[in-house]
Amino acid sequence: MTELRADNLRWFALQVRTRWENSTAVLLSGKGYQTLLPTYQTKKRWNGRVKQMSAPLFPGYVFCQFDALKRLPILVTPGVISVVGRGRVPFPVNDWEIAAIQTIVASGFQAEPWPYLEVGQKIRIEGDSLNGLEGILIQFKGNNRIVVSVSLLRRSVALEIDRDCVRPVAPSRVTDLHPVTSHALLQGVVA
Repeated sequence: MTELRADNLRWFALQVRTRWENSTAVLLSGKGYQTLLPTYQTKKRWNGRVKQMSAPLFPGYVFCQFDALKRLPILVTPGVISVVGRGRVPFPVNDWEIAAIQTIVASGFQAEPWPYLEVGQKIRIEGDSLNGLEGILIQFKGNNRIVVSVSLLRRSVALEIDRDCVRPVAPSRVTDLHPVTSHALLQGVVA
């Protein structure tokens, strides 16, 4: 593989074949690409037994860092269906979303897949190893959780947290709001 310039490298989400996440990530790593395959521990019933196993937080997707103009070696990798984008144009994942997922993986806390949320209060964790992590605060079965989303994939990850370390975050500009709200506000400004 040729020398890649760091300024052209961005994180992209790759749609992969079902249950090929791990092998595709290994193949891409073997080609010299940096990959991210966040997993969580889950219990599955198999032949009458309950087994603990590792499963992808984002089933059907692997994150990979590469230059979008040099994506052919990515696309010919076994298991890769496509680079997630708009139409045929690859669209990178937001850097802060990748950083949030990496922080969750490194924290060692139990995370799990969660339905994508567009509404809810945005929060920031202060203290602990998750300091500065931002997401949406929800309650589930009486426990508080932070939900961190990857908007390009329309998928989320939930992490149980202590509410005492959570502080609300106010949107810094109109475009940080919910897409429908920001569009309506921007139209109100233009009108």
